[in-house]
Amino acid sequence: MASIAYFYVYKDNASEWRWRYVATNGKTIAVSSESYNNLVDCEHSVGLMKASSSAVTIGDDSYKRLRP
Repeated sequence: MASIAYFYVYKDNASEWRWRYVATNGKTIAVSSESYNNLVDCEHSVGLMKASSSAVTIGDDSYKRLRP
């Protein structure tokens, strides 16, 4: 089980950016309702969701290459 809630940013099969919110129990409880061409747009969406959360943001390898 995860000890913290987090947002996971990743590229989908169409190479578009998406996010999912994972609770402290390891279950996905929210996902982006759309995909984003630009990482910054996806991050903006995460930022809107994080406004009322203390969750961190992590990502897949594509995300890590762009956001060390």
